[in-house]
Amino acid sequence: MKQTEIAIEEDILVSLTFHNFSAKMLKEFAQKIVKPYFNGNMNQALRSLMEKAITEETIVNQATITKTN
Repeated sequence: MKQTEIAIEEDILVSLTFHNFSAKMLKEFAQKIVKPYFNGNMNQALRSLMEKAITEETIVNQATITKTN
């Protein structure tokens, strides 16, 4: 894969569909997390929480690598 192709792929926006996802859980998430912390913006909440999870995983992974060396 060429460098240009990689850069283009990273800029593509996608839509998500959730299957077999509890409406009760989604409603609770919206009330307890999205409304107070993200001004009701579900898209912003999901993106932010995904970014945070990726960052935390990277930190844990780096710590694990450092610990084993």
